[in-house]
Amino acid sequence: MALEKADFTGTRATMLATLHGRALHSRTANPVLRDPYAEEAVRRIDHDFGSTGLRRNDPLAIAVRGRVFDDLTAARLAADPEVTVLHLGCGLDSRVQRLDPPPSVEWYDVDFPEVIELRNRIYPERAHHHTIGSSVTAPDLLRAFPADRPALVVAEGLTMYLRPAEGVALLRRITERFPRGHLIFDVQSPLATRWAHLFNGAVRAAGARLTWGVRGGRELERAVPGLVLDQEHTFFDVPELDRLHPFYRALVRGMGRVPALRDLALVLTMHFG
Repeated sequence: MALEKADFTGTRATMLATLHGRALHSRTANPVLRDPYAEEAVRRIDHDFGSTGLRRNDPLAIAVRGRVFDDLTAARLAADPEVTVLHLGCGLDSRVQRLDPPPSVEWYDVDFPEVIELRNRIYPERAHHHTIGSSVTAPDLLRAFPADRPALVVAEGLTMYLRPAEGVALLRRITERFPRGHLIFDVQSPLATRWAHLFNGAVRAAGARLTWGVRGGRELERAVPGLVLDQEHTFFDVPELDRLHPFYRALVRGMGRVPALRDLALVLTMHFG
């Protein structure tokens, strides 16, 4: 079987680190997130995954974040199964395969054209699943989605790579396009976006730039009319932290008691309409 090329740089290259981290953790004895699709994708892609900048604890952290998103998305689909899912900045994430949503869900994976072309060659086709090759900030992107049903917008590891004006404009277009909807996405604080260029191995290896720091959901409520915060989820309380080496576990627990550090990265659940 011929291997697929993935010669990405910058922001696009960070998805290869995420994919590699999920695959590495999935191969462990008792993974937080079992992802055989990531394991197979890594086998099929011709890339030096050793150059992605992952450190010792990164695969677990990547798996924990993916599991949080999977659980929140699955719960939302169970509560409202007749929705249009917009998986923005999907990269090579196999979330639609892992969650296997019912036929009542129309699922759209959106990312740059070259990313979509690669994932279409790697992942199997499935009914009610669509892919769109486009920048998520393209002004006319949302015209590709039917607006007669509520939306569920999922965006993992996306917002921090947008410019602030682009991110706010995207959220406003979403709230204006659909009659109602829910959003599940993560944000990083301004401090975290600055630190990433120094301490995040994957960001440094890819030469990526983080440009949008968000202090929390209330900031976005003020910026986007009609958008309402439901909950802010932090990674400092997830039980999977017990799997860390004792030194790192103690370090993370200590950070979680400092508000400025606790809010470095948040997963927001919001709604509108």
